[in-house]
Amino acid sequence: MKTPVHFPAAPADTAAPVPVAGRLAALYQEPGFAVIDKPAGLMVHDSKLARGETDFAADRLREQFGRPIHLVHRLDRATSGCLLLAFDRETASLLGKSLMAGGLDKGYLAVCRGWPAEALFEVDHALDGGPGKPQKKPAVTRFERLATAELALPSAGFETSRYALLRAWPQTGRFRQIRRHLKHLSHHLIGDTSHGDGRHNRSFRMLGIHRMLLHAERLSFPHPHDPARRVDVVAPPDAEFMRALALFEPPYA
Repeated sequence: MKTPVHFPAAPADTAAPVPVAGRLAALYQEPGFAVIDKPAGLMVHDSKLARGETDFAADRLREQFGRPIHLVHRLDRATSGCLLLAFDRETASLLGKSLMAGGLDKGYLAVCRGWPAEALFEVDHALDGGPGKPQKKPAVTRFERLATAELALPSAGFETSRYALLRAWPQTGRFRQIRRHLKHLSHHLIGDTSHGDGRHNRSFRMLGIHRMLLHAERLSFPHPHDPARRVDVVAPPDAEFMRALALFEPPYA
């Protein structure tokens, strides 16, 4: 199985880029493609899940760059971080083939309830394709426990609540894969209103953290026109995610 890519840590004082007047920050850009820092709460494109939404990252990016864009992959609305897109069909095709062949390494930060027993573990649990797609397909996610926290938040008869900071490497690309795999383990993702635990979500809202704590932090892939060279991109967490990271010991770096 593919070994996850370990990037150099982002500097501790690095802040997430701040979009200006609706523009989305480019973390990396070349003539044929770019990696964008998508904020939490913004849908990538129109779909059946849009439910009346009119603001989409794809529309913003077409206007921002003044040309067509091709989305190489997707992120959930509530997930922030690295979003890869191409500006021409040839580059989009090359990046798409690399994605299908497992050439894109995607590393996510996630905060879950409880402390997973193992520092490194893997979930191999088939998932369906979401609404209207009942067929289950293989789904594998590799996890690393980065840090833990025990907070003075009463829950389920206990005086404290335990949480873990994880890094997740999805080896497949199923619908809401990381979120659903964490639910399968009963280590629900914090802030996930569809697959999470409402009690713990409310506890984090009381701490001023209202977003889902899943961030597409790292993206690594072969350069589409020079496969011998890899492109490595890191998206620093936003301010609200950083408030969650500050709860953990040792501090995230």
